[in-house]
Amino acid sequence: MGVPGPVPGSPGMPDAPVLDREEVDRALARLGAEYEAIETSLLALQDHAGRRLLEGADLSGTTKERWAATERSITVLWSLFDAYTATLEAAREVRARRRWPSPEDLAELTELLRDDGVTVPGAADGETGRESGPAGRGERYSLEELVDRMNGLYARSLDVIVAADAVWSTLPARIDLLSAELQRTRSLAHSVGVRPGEHPAGDDLERITDELARLRAQVIADPLAFWVSSSTGSSAPGGGRPDTGRYDRAARALEDIRREVAAVLDVRQDAEHRLMQLRDVLSRADRTLTEARQARGEVLAKIAASEVPAVSGPPTALHEQLAAAAEYRRRSLWHRLSPLLDSLEERAEDELHRARESLTAVTAPLAVRAELRGRLDAYRAKLARHGLAADPLLVERYDIARRMLWSAPCDLRAAEHAVWRYQQAAAEALAPQQVEGKGES
Repeated sequence: MGVPGPVPGSPGMPDAPVLDREEVDRALARLGAEYEAIETSLLALQDHAGRRLLEGADLSGTTKERWAATERSITVLWSLFDAYTATLEAAREVRARRRWPSPEDLAELTELLRDDGVTVPGAADGETGRESGPAGRGERYSLEELVDRMNGLYARSLDVIVAADAVWSTLPARIDLLSAELQRTRSLAHSVGVRPGEHPAGDDLERITDELARLRAQVIADPLAFWVSSSTGSSAPGGGRPDTGRYDRAARALEDIRREVAAVLDVRQDAEHRLMQLRDVLSRADRTLTEARQARGEVLAKIAASEVPAVSGPPTALHEQLAAAAEYRRRSLWHRLSPLLDSLEERAEDELHRARESLTAVTAPLAVRAELRGRLDAYRAKLARHGLAADPLLVERYDIARRMLWSAPCDLRAAEHAVWRYQQAAAEALAPQQVEGKGES
């Protein structure tokens, strides 16, 4: 709805002259065009889908209060438009009396078109519904003032209608789509044992279902409670956006549950494979511990004066939980199997690592003995290449070290010392040859 431009001689201008014929004709043409625009806007407001929805809805809260005020504003708006129409028709009738209007006609036209010649009987305030003037006497406006007031009432009314329509056009449809996704997720969750009272995700699904039902009912009854006005202070009708905070939180919660249910489905699909892998890992851990216990007995029999760590027994608790996991699979309790398998896989790998460390610690003395044996034979071979293997001192020290390393139980400390003494003697025997070889070169 447009506001007419300034009219020469409007109220507030001292000694405003009477309009002449050309000014009257221009004013009537402009007001006629404005009348068409105002009527089009009012009819569009009357036929607006949001308005029809508001009229037929069972409203509550903020929307109920604001729509009641808006209905009063629309009633006043049509009353003002009727007064505008009557004044314009009266001016046209005066102008149509004669081709060249008389001074009296021009004075009357000036009052109708420029001065406060429009009387609105008992005009009500569109916001409060109170009478703005003495009862029965009404108020007087110029056409420009009348249009200004109609513009204000129209903007406030349209703002309410557009905001409510925007919320209704956005949130209910999205809530319905999310509810349909929720039903699919509930059906899927039920098939894998995720039910209320049996799994936290099942309880969460029930809470989301209730929240969406409440949210949809509140959006339908009070759409303006879910409208956030524009922070930029825009004066355009409907300046703002629907508040989707509660919907977004429900959507995120449903997505979390959907991922959890998908994880449970994955468990159902590869449960047997994961159980077989768990059995294999625990079996390897058991075999490694058995090997460690056997190695410990061998070490205690063959190595003397050595600290040999104890070897723990088989992981009984893990085997019991593995049996429970197999039972869950048999009974299709996938929601219980999923977290149990995750825990078992981590603990089974830890158990296998611990068993391997235990075997390494137990067999360490045997590894030391093997290293000493290899070192002793390596030095003997080196001496033989230099023709020194038959040296009596070297033969004696070699025999002492060999008897210690190949006897049972083996005293590792004494054997290591004997190997060291053989190395010392070998180094002394090899030293002259090394010096001689350097001199020749």
